[in-house]
Amino acid sequence: MITVIGLGAGDLEQLPLGIYRIMTSGKNVFVRTEKHPVIADLYREGCYDFTSCDKVYEEYDNFESVYARIAEILIEAGQQTNIIYAVPGHPMVAERVVQLILEADVEVEVKGGQSFLDAMFTSLKIDPIEGFQLLDATGFDPADISLKQHVIFCQVYDADMASNVKLPLLEMLPYDYEVVILTGAGTSEEVIKKVPLCELDHETTLSNLTSVYIPPVPKELLYHEFSSLRETVRTLRGPDGCPWDKKQTHQSLKKNLIEETQELLEALDGNDDDHIIEELGDVLLQVMLHSQIGEDEGWFNIDDVIRVLNKKLIRRHPHVFGDLKADNPEEAIAIWQQMKKEEQK
Repeated sequence: MITVIGLGAGDLEQLPLGIYRIMTSGKNVFVRTEKHPVIADLYREGCYDFTSCDKVYEEYDNFESVYARIAEILIEAGQQTNIIYAVPGHPMVAERVVQLILEADVEVEVKGGQSFLDAMFTSLKIDPIEGFQLLDATGFDPADISLKQHVIFCQVYDADMASNVKLPLLEMLPYDYEVVILTGAGTSEEVIKKVPLCELDHETTLSNLTSVYIPPVPKELLYHEFSSLRETVRTLRGPDGCPWDKKQTHQSLKKNLIEETQELLEALDGNDDDHIIEELGDVLLQVMLHSQIGEDEGWFNIDDVIRVLNKKLIRRHPHVFGDLKADNPEEAIAIWQQMKKEEQK
């Protein structure tokens, strides 16, 4: 059996007595990394009987391979005898190896440990009930970031990972937007530093105990988000909105759609990027207005429009999302037309 325990986010003073006894039992104890305050304190107490997985990080150039190899080592050992696997923080928070061994054919017991998030919330003085998102700096989709909420990036252990966080954020936020670097949350070595976003990867004190906190972003900096546009259009047609917008119907807006489309075609012919951006926005406004009218009348909304479009695109591209093949544009068009015929049936 594999018993997984959490070492918490702090030092030995914060370690539960039960976890301390397990760690000092001297019985087949594996640790994901020695780079943790608890391990350092235990070494000072004379406890050295740990098998560290740090060397595995040096054998591979990506984390998924590292985690898979550590899990393999643990599973092999756990199938032979009872072992203990100790991880930083809590076993069920940002621990991919734990998830891998839980999926394996071996008995696993997970025991507690304070999550680093508890210490983070205390140090930053934030309440996650206001809206909170935890992201892994080693791999995340920028489209998933919700900047209206408290956002914490974990595993920002060096300048490369800090840059991995900074670059997509610079596409969404001002270069001087203030972010917080927090290292060793809840320990006696805790360091909190506020820096402009553009300098995030210039910080030299980053370590495996470092996280980056992005405070909730004001509405006026989120005009690029789709939800902001939707709220603007909803307000325009709301009780306190614009008299002209509130008056419009599907029929009255038909001529506007034609005019805006013609202006977009002219912008495309002129090959003027700024003009194209503006005219694309005007066409999008027509889509948003028609969708808001549908929502106001209780028939459909923009979510329905996007859902139908998304499903159609996936359905008509089985050569991308399915098993068919298209080696050239002509074959792709033929597949599109065939799928369209199937839908018409």
